[in-house]
Amino acid sequence: MTSPGPDGLVVSQATLEDWKVVVGWAADEGWNPGLSDGASFFAQDPEGFFVGRLDGEPVSAVSVVNYSADYAFLGFYLVRPDLRGRGYGLATWETALAHAGDRTVGLDGVVAQQDNYRKSGFELAYRTARFTGVVPAGERPAGVRAAGPADHAAITAYDAACYPADRPVFLESWLTAPGHRTFVRHADGGRLCGYAVLRPARDSLRVGPLFADTAADARALFAALAADADGRTLAVDVPQANAEAVALVGKLGLGPSFETARMYTGPVREFAGERVFGVTSLELG
Repeated sequence: MTSPGPDGLVVSQATLEDWKVVVGWAADEGWNPGLSDGASFFAQDPEGFFVGRLDGEPVSAVSVVNYSADYAFLGFYLVRPDLRGRGYGLATWETALAHAGDRTVGLDGVVAQQDNYRKSGFELAYRTARFTGVVPAGERPAGVRAAGPADHAAITAYDAACYPADRPVFLESWLTAPGHRTFVRHADGGRLCGYAVLRPARDSLRVGPLFADTAADARALFAALAADADGRTLAVDVPQANAEAVALVGKLGLGPSFETARMYTGPVREFAGERVFGVTSLELG
């Protein structure tokens, strides 16, 4: 998929090598991308990443990753700072958004851009805030352990109840990516009642997802993450619609750093939002 834009801009699908440049832009914006995120993102939909080029050099980017026949997620809407205001972003956006077809598209966008997103058909669902800080390490709680390959099927099924689409391909990569650590918690009887992933990023360790049946389950998983973090800064993106999740990070001593808006172009399938204590990533939902 290739399309022309203003001033000779050419928008085309990006490669994973191209995306390393875009991830650098995201880091410059303070988004703190995970060090191994790119490979997992491309595993889900390698055709869902787009760059705009001038004379062969990347100047703009958008990703629109298709998860299912009904749902896609938009992220990485970026233009090189010295070239903003020239229509390059919009041209890249329009090409990338066509990749979703008639799917409902979600995004997590900065609040200042909410009106612009609404013009493209997105409506506010809830707000999300990033919380960061150091949580003192302690003992890993009973009932929480590191996940292994035998847990992947149960994790994938649990994840499907907490997200607007099934995403087994993405999770197969996300759970095993370099540096990613996954923890699971089981209720009495062995039923999975939550899982969490910790991953290295540019400026801190990122938490996501953090899905759990209850605040107590989420707190136990967070304690395991803190023990594994060994005093390093943690960052987690918390849906403000989940009051128990906001209360939990406050009790843990984490503070808000910035806010985004979760928006959709249409309906999404029902999911257990009360179990979402931390979203997977702002780039892929």
